[in-house]
Amino acid sequence: MPDQLPSKQDLIDVQNRIAPFVHRTPVLTSQTLNGFTGAQLFFKCENLQKMGAFKMRGAANAVASLTEEQKQKGVVTHSSGNFAQAVALAAKAANISAFIVMPNTAPKVKVAAVKEYGGQVTISGPTLKDREEATKKIITATGARFLHPSNQLEVILGQGTAAIELLEDVPDLDAIITPVGGGGLLAGSALAAHHFGMDCNVYAGEPANADDAYRALRSGKIETNHKVNTVADGLKTQLGDVNFPIILQLVDDIFLVSEAEIIAAMRHIWERMKIIVEPSSAVAFAAVLKNTTVFKDKKVGIVISGGNVDLSNLPF
Repeated sequence: MPDQLPSKQDLIDVQNRIAPFVHRTPVLTSQTLNGFTGAQLFFKCENLQKMGAFKMRGAANAVASLTEEQKQKGVVTHSSGNFAQAVALAAKAANISAFIVMPNTAPKVKVAAVKEYGGQVTISGPTLKDREEATKKIITATGARFLHPSNQLEVILGQGTAAIELLEDVPDLDAIITPVGGGGLLAGSALAAHHFGMDCNVYAGEPANADDAYRALRSGKIETNHKVNTVADGLKTQLGDVNFPIILQLVDDIFLVSEAEIIAAMRHIWERMKIIVEPSSAVAFAAVLKNTTVFKDKKVGIVISGGNVDLSNLPF
């Protein structure tokens, strides 16, 4: 992590760099959901992003930041799905090779999408250690550049552009809340709120069954989950040494939500807003629903992180 926070200009440069490769996604509102929470909610719909998730932003910036020599050897990453798809698509746009390690627990719909985007998929065991070992073998064999799904500054700054757009559309937000898994979206959003917001607090929602970020914010050190069982498959990873110092400095709080609360929030969004969101995306809204006293009468930006859900395996 650099000694000081990345600057406002750093974020503006990234926003300009990735503009040709990403959608500017809409901000939607719902009077019904406002009524549920007592807040004015503004949903930044990254489920409508290219490849269906905010991760396209970080991948596009990481690929665009490669040297010509690095591009020759391609890129490699490990991901349960969304970053895998993002890297495959960003690499395809840049006409470079993408090697993608995916755990054997990854949703089939996400594995299929990575292959459709031209990614060369290697299936690993389910743990982070399994993924990392498979990735190391590919790096040794190919010399490909490793792109971290959440703990690399180029990726974090790319993810932060969603919150920049949200603040451009709704400049006087009192708060922004995102889901937190690996921490890239949260750290990037916190940087955006710090540089572009007007006294805008930053929060995250996290599954109680994967509560490492919640514990880390309180202990001041990176925590680990030894067992993770959550419907929010995109949030099973943990914070890293690049994003955690940003989160520690700029994030106000992290709220835990149960599996039932995640599923109920997801269902509300599907039914009331008529948009497809994946369980991980519903975690931030679930946290607002659960903590209405924190958000009452405030203007709250909620980052809907993605919509890549297996329609044959819905949780409701």
